[in-house]
Amino acid sequence: MVPRANAPSTFQVPQAGQVRKHRKHRKHRKKAERLRARGRRDHRAERTPEKLPVFNKARRDVLGGQRGDGNQRKRLVRRPDPRTIHAGKPDPHLTGVAGLVGFGAYLYVLGVDRELHKLFNHLKTGNRTVYVMGIQLRLLIDLFVVGEFRIFGLEALAADPLFVRLCGGVVPSLDTAYRDVRRFDASEIDALEVLMAAHGVAVLGRRPRGSKVHVDIDTTVEPLFGDAIEGAEVGYNPQYHGRPSYHPVVIRVAETDTAVGAVLRPGNTTFGAAEVPAIVKAIDRTREAAGPDALLYARIDAAGDCTEVMSAIDQRGSFFLIKAKMDPHLMGAVAACKKWKTVDWDADGRPLRQVAEVDFAREEWASTEWKNADKRVRVIAVRSRDCEHGKQLYLWEGLDYTARAYLTNDIYSDADVLAQDYDGRAGIEPLIGELKSHLGIAKVSSASFDANHVTLLLKLLTHNLLRRYVAEKAPHLRTWRAPWLRRALILIPGRLVMAAGRKLVLHMAPRSEFTPRE
Repeated sequence: MVPRANAPSTFQVPQAGQVRKHRKHRKHRKKAERLRARGRRDHRAERTPEKLPVFNKARRDVLGGQRGDGNQRKRLVRRPDPRTIHAGKPDPHLTGVAGLVGFGAYLYVLGVDRELHKLFNHLKTGNRTVYVMGIQLRLLIDLFVVGEFRIFGLEALAADPLFVRLCGGVVPSLDTAYRDVRRFDASEIDALEVLMAAHGVAVLGRRPRGSKVHVDIDTTVEPLFGDAIEGAEVGYNPQYHGRPSYHPVVIRVAETDTAVGAVLRPGNTTFGAAEVPAIVKAIDRTREAAGPDALLYARIDAAGDCTEVMSAIDQRGSFFLIKAKMDPHLMGAVAACKKWKTVDWDADGRPLRQVAEVDFAREEWASTEWKNADKRVRVIAVRSRDCEHGKQLYLWEGLDYTARAYLTNDIYSDADVLAQDYDGRAGIEPLIGELKSHLGIAKVSSASFDANHVTLLLKLLTHNLLRRYVAEKAPHLRTWRAPWLRRALILIPGRLVMAAGRKLVLHMAPRSEFTPRE
């Protein structure tokens, strides 16, 4: 049995084999002691570890958690009676979002406040204006980063003294905030989208020659529960059949997991040539940030099997990597293919995964000019016996292979490398899930379509700014998702006090070494 004092306190519990290995090492150490007493050495025992394997605590140390000292205690731990703790007078200076100070200071130095004022203050002018638009948008960024999904959450945060202080001393009424997000027209929405994308590609930086940069494009469904919401149309909805929804497009850079484009669309909209402008903008922004020497790949699911989309990506000097629609013509070509290359085998030496290049072309491809040397679209087919995800398509009788195909204009890379590279597109799914569950992009605050488009872009801007903040202030947390980042960096308890010289001081509980103290 593992000694309780040495047992790890996280979910990674030692297996039985590890315990037996530790006992074996102890046996060898005793043997080495006997040999040393005789003037001899046991090199094998000297190489064995002295302790159990070290298990790194996943998040406890970073969040200021303390390790248990039960191995040093002699008495049984007893839980006190909570009735012995008496509530004191309410303290109006306590806050639960002390991390907003460090986050806000970083955005101020970054120039976010100045950009918001410059781009959108013209939407509210006049001598009687109290809440200028730049301040209102900056307020909504704070609202979303602390975990509120709707503008209605302002009511709850109006009780937090630090949040109120950062708002300018007073939180605006809900009616004012709702009216402000309805002031945006198409040009201002485009400007907000450009600002959001600029902070998304800023994390990427210049890339060395030959390095790959992936732009992933996907759509998602936002079910809506209301009859008077603009743009709420019945369309593809796998969870709520027949329910009105929005159908936005989200574009990310895989290397930084930040958004570089987004378009809010009615629920009955499908993916196709109408999305070409958004895709081209995202590719141009990423290319400008990554540099001309980077290899840029745009990855899309079967919805991207559209000649207009592929041609637009090709004309921008980038590669597309798209999962093909398996129509009868393509299925017939894949089934008739005879030249398969085995790239993986099972334990018995039988082929497990095979790839092939299929001689296939759609009719509309012939009239399209492609920039690669062969002036064509490359069709890569993959068949495997261990595929357990996606649609299972069996084309060969008596063989348990399931087939899929990919389209690309990259005629230089290995076929299997490209097929495996496409699998990285799956990373956009957890990102969209994070944006829905922890930033609330599926929650709408208004019946106005344009207002909901504005809040979507503001939430994506908040996501990008938080990622930039982490990349610069806490780079060792880059792999964390939004809920843990919010807990570590934003939702920090604190107390506002007025020091000598009317200087505001924020006291926070001892946390980790990276807690912002600016």
